[in-house]
Amino acid sequence: MSRRDPAAPPIRLLVADDEHLIRGALVALLDLEPDIEIVASADTGTSAVTQAVATRPDVCLLDLEMPEADGVEAAARILATVPTRVVIVTRHARPGVLRRALAARVSGFVPKSTPAESLADVIRDVAAGRRYIDPEIAAAALTAERCPLTDRELDALRHSRSTLSVQQIAERLHLAQGTVRNYLSSAMTKLDAASRHEAAEKAWQQGWI
Repeated sequence: MSRRDPAAPPIRLLVADDEHLIRGALVALLDLEPDIEIVASADTGTSAVTQAVATRPDVCLLDLEMPEADGVEAAARILATVPTRVVIVTRHARPGVLRRALAARVSGFVPKSTPAESLADVIRDVAAGRRYIDPEIAAAALTAERCPLTDRELDALRHSRSTLSVQQIAERLHLAQGTVRNYLSSAMTKLDAASRHEAAEKAWQQGWI
């Protein structure tokens, strides 16, 4: 079990999860820890970023699957502006997600099945400057297929998981429609997909987007 100086100030924690019951349970359980103080909660990736900027927590506990911005995207945005550390929790650890998380400088990665006591210890470790990756998730990531797509191809596929048209994707990415079509076509070829939506689903299943 992680040990902290009892005289040290409590760890200021932000909790973000779009599922109300889970977020409420996490807040209630972690708030029972004498050395952890919940300073904010959020139900979307975007609101997590806003709350992190406003409260500047020591640690952000982010669900992987959130609307507006997933946990990894929210983590990257938070870490670019706030001196904090991030732990991602997930129900289904898709193979490539851990690589994305590490590239975003996430400090912890754990499944949602982790007991509250163990999760509190992970938060303490991360707050102390250490890193914790669940062993099973780490093992799966080591054997996962490496992503063959470029960053721009991934951006185009990420937006293709929604109902946006190619024109709308081009506007979001500040690119010409033809350029976006080329990225999508290249991604479809690399993933042997019949459509951009199929390619996006394949990329999502691998955890690349």
